[in-house]
Amino acid sequence: MLTRRTALGLLAAAPATLTFFPGTAIAQKPEVFQNPVAINAVDPIGYFEQSRPLAGSADHKVEWNGAEWNFSSERNASMFASDPETYAPVFGGYCAFAASRGYLAPTIPEAWTIYEGKLYLNASLRAQDLWRQDIPGNIAAGLKSWPGILG
Repeated sequence: MLTRRTALGLLAAAPATLTFFPGTAIAQKPEVFQNPVAINAVDPIGYFEQSRPLAGSADHKVEWNGAEWNFSSERNASMFASDPETYAPVFGGYCAFAASRGYLAPTIPEAWTIYEGKLYLNASLRAQDLWRQDIPGNIAAGLKSWPGILG
């Protein structure tokens, strides 16, 4: 039977285990939401220029921040490659509302917002509605928990 004292001892030993066996690392989520391509293979430029998600293609791809990003055209791929920080979604394309609550969630292309020139994605249209109720507050809360929530 596991007693409370034994359980606490095991928890206390965890940091020492990582110190003595550095190869034993806790898995960390990637900085960019990938399924398996960044942001569901949607071209992030489409949100800015056409005000809608555009399907990307592996014919027009850019490797950035540990992920493959697909684009609808070579022009969009070049725009992204020249300034990815401008076009990449905040919180790595994970749900911005979830990040504001301290956890990670995948996103869908239809739930998005551009606020003050930055792209934010959400897990659902309901999450998008909640996100939009207090965008500045949600951004501040998300930035406070990011990137620590990656694991």
